[in-house]
Amino acid sequence: MGNEQSYETAVRRSNEIKADLAVHPQNYTMLTGDRPTGRLHLGHYFGTLKGRVELQNAGIATNVLIADYQVITDRDTTEHIQDNVLNLLIDYLACGIDPDRTMIYAHSAVPAANQLMLPFLSLVSEAELQRNPTVKAEMEASGHELTGLLLTYPVHQACDILFCKGNIVPVGRDQLPHIELTRLIARRFNNRYAKVFPEVDALLSETPLLPGLDGRKMSKSYGNAINLSMTAEETAQRIRKSQTDSERRITFDPEHRPGVSGLLSTAAICTGRSETEIAEEIGDAGAGQLKRYVTEAVNTYFEPIRARRREIEEDLDYVRDVIHEGNRRASKIAEATLQEVREAMGMVY
Repeated sequence: MGNEQSYETAVRRSNEIKADLAVHPQNYTMLTGDRPTGRLHLGHYFGTLKGRVELQNAGIATNVLIADYQVITDRDTTEHIQDNVLNLLIDYLACGIDPDRTMIYAHSAVPAANQLMLPFLSLVSEAELQRNPTVKAEMEASGHELTGLLLTYPVHQACDILFCKGNIVPVGRDQLPHIELTRLIARRFNNRYAKVFPEVDALLSETPLLPGLDGRKMSKSYGNAINLSMTAEETAQRIRKSQTDSERRITFDPEHRPGVSGLLSTAAICTGRSETEIAEEIGDAGAGQLKRYVTEAVNTYFEPIRARRREIEEDLDYVRDVIHEGNRRASKIAEATLQEVREAMGMVY
């Protein structure tokens, strides 16, 4: 099946699932996660966190993975990993992820889920792993050589999804090859041994990618992101320093005016208004007025989240309890799934 045709099929299936989620939430188990490589920013919030909270609140079984093992796919150190994991957890809780309804756990704490790698690796060929475009893109972006862990990253992702019998995964278009491989692994295992795993579908994001303040991809390495953990003053400072251009009239033109347009996109997503409407309102008042407008929009939207964040930061014992309990629950589920796998393979001694 061609890429375009395959994408259209995924979109159609994703839309069917979205329509059914409201009617039969009990039929779905969602898995998603993040690599703890740094602080979460507005792009993460609007791209994924907000959607996770909505799924959780709709009564869907939600699972969020802190993919600490995946940090070493393209990095040589785990130096800041403790701090990154704790801050990730604080951001999750501040944004409304509820540990009573969502299982939050870490890769390295659930050995039984990782053990699924061994039978799963036997179900895919080297050629299938080499073909995965996401792995190639990540390798090129990191500048690292292709490690065994990076090459088998999509198989590890299949373990993450399938150990808890996940059947929906919120992703962008670029992650579809991972979902395809997970489906393939589940199908091959079920056909070869016994039906243990569900069919997995992508829940495609409808949120357009939020650009950074300079119009480029939002990234902490570009210094164009507003972190959820920033104060109102730090946010104002980051916006003040952002690059615009010399033209006084404000217009939305991502191609020719990336800086101005990046700011307009940030204001639009925080206010629910369109970029063009905001640009017309500011008109000839210039970049200074635009930056004041964006600062107000971001700080107003995130004030309640940041207030919760400050409260949670004061109680790190609670934050650690959340991850310990999530790890415990995940381990129990993983052990049960691994036992099913052993039984299906005739490996119970």
